[in-house]
Amino acid sequence: MKTETRTIAAEFLGTLLLVFFAVGAAVLAGEYITAIGIALAFGFTLLALAYALGPISGCHVNPAVTLGMLVARRITLRTAIEYWVAQLLGGIVGAALLFLLAKQVPGLKTSGAFGSNGYGDRSAVHINMGGAFLAEVVLTFLLVFVVLAVTHKVAVTGFDGLPIGLALATIHLIGIPLTGTSVNPARSLGPAIFAGTAALSQLWLFILAPLVGGVLAALAHRLTHPAVNVRVPEVVVASVATEES
Repeated sequence: MKTETRTIAAEFLGTLLLVFFAVGAAVLAGEYITAIGIALAFGFTLLALAYALGPISGCHVNPAVTLGMLVARRITLRTAIEYWVAQLLGGIVGAALLFLLAKQVPGLKTSGAFGSNGYGDRSAVHINMGGAFLAEVVLTFLLVFVVLAVTHKVAVTGFDGLPIGLALATIHLIGIPLTGTSVNPARSLGPAIFAGTAALSQLWLFILAPLVGGVLAALAHRLTHPAVNVRVPEVVVASVATEES
């Protein structure tokens, strides 16, 4: 299989699994594991995926992380676009599989929330639109900044996945009462499609705010971390070489 195909497949599969298992924790088991359990589900799932897929694609599984990598000049625009398409499709398919499973549980409501994000009356604390936007920008900033800071390269390798997983879990502990925590446009898109009109009407914020946070994190990383020789995995090198040929 071509290297480019492998990386795209890894981003598709990784995002699919993140949505199915982590959002699934909220949809299927939220009342049993509470917000702490949901936060850990997101963190542990990303940690596992980082080890499984990090050496292949970098395990971005998040358009905001990919945008941060693009602004940091670690990937090309073509690679970023391919990753974004794979991630968005993965999020939709993951949510579709979760929706299918949820329909097999008698009495489980799938319309309205379904692990989607929201503000106003769709927020547990009724945070307003401005507050939700600020929260998503800051929370995404932390995630993307940590990814850029601990990797100094394209892929997640070695123990890089540990601080990233811990950061995502911490982010969800703070963000779940506020917006349900997006920090990932692909994670928000899939569930919103199946949650209904109210979720879709607010989806724009959970696409735009994480992308803004990702850009700001990349710019901040330039200031706090001096330029280094970036170690790029062989699969990514091969992908870039294919693009340039």
